[in-house]
Amino acid sequence: MAGLLLAGLACAQAPRVETVATGLQHPWALAFLPEGRFLVTERPGRLRVIEADGRLGPAVQGLPEPDAGGQGGLLDLLLDADFERNRLLYFCFSEPAPDGRGNGTALARATLSADRSRLEGLRILFSQQPKVASRLHFGCRIVQGQGGHLFLTLGERFRRAEDAQRLDNHLGKIVRIHKDGSVPRDNPFVNRPGALPEIWSYGHRNPQGATLAPDGRLWVHEHGPQGGDEINLPQAGRNYGWPVITYGEQYGGGKIGEGLSAKPGMEQPLHHWTPSIAPSGMAFLTSERYGPGWRGNLFLGALRAELLVRLELEGERVRHEHRLLTDLGERIRDVRQGPDGLLYLLTDSPRGRLLRLQPP
Repeated sequence: MAGLLLAGLACAQAPRVETVATGLQHPWALAFLPEGRFLVTERPGRLRVIEADGRLGPAVQGLPEPDAGGQGGLLDLLLDADFERNRLLYFCFSEPAPDGRGNGTALARATLSADRSRLEGLRILFSQQPKVASRLHFGCRIVQGQGGHLFLTLGERFRRAEDAQRLDNHLGKIVRIHKDGSVPRDNPFVNRPGALPEIWSYGHRNPQGATLAPDGRLWVHEHGPQGGDEINLPQAGRNYGWPVITYGEQYGGGKIGEGLSAKPGMEQPLHHWTPSIAPSGMAFLTSERYGPGWRGNLFLGALRAELLVRLELEGERVRHEHRLLTDLGERIRDVRQGPDGLLYLLTDSPRGRLLRLQPP
């Protein structure tokens, strides 16, 4: 972002990278089970328990089969806020169309069995419409709000960018639903003719990072095209501009939409990157395990740039950007803070790893 200090991290401050587990096939999302265990999705369609000592357990049974390929498959994962009591979890995946012609992002819930071997009571809560013949831009990050409702990010499927500006479809949207799949009465488009009532915000491209800030607000980031990756704070009923305005350009060059980066009635990002870093995964650090200078910072993985981004914030303004783990040489798919207050990462490869960042 123009004028922003891009700060390297001094060697004395660098965290130590510890491998917890390896041998994961394109891991996508991470959750923390009791007793130090982990739950990880693998994009080809497996949900796997990792023991506290890093041993990989067998695949959890009872998942629907995703339309895996390209960017599609089994994607995000979230444990219910009351998981230790109800063992309820949510996951999203690329759902094949009933006629086999196309796919879309779907959100499901299920109960993890007491022995962690299978899912029970599977129920589809949301199914993106229309289904599209594409292997790209599923979005698919899940966040549980303070009231218990669920936010789900949805990509515009790449070749259907113009649909991100229409309210009669789910492409390029963030939706908000109750835990049973019903629509909250206070959603912004509940009573608007021609608009789908589950839509929370629109004009998004491919949001692959979402998290709840300590103050309860939803933060997301989304992939730009060639440049123009963004961080946004999606608010009810707001339009975030894609593909009318963007800080990016066509692959290979050329303007997108109106060739503008701003327009009245469309929201500006809080932060953006050109060239693209291809962000994925996002978490606020609320612990002091790394010292007070890191508490409250926002952390994002980067796929294309193969690094971890640390953003120092002042309210909604990014004060400094630090690029960490630049010598890791791996695509970082997910970032989460664990119950121990440490940061955990997933690397995206055919032999992906679960990493833990130890304090310096």
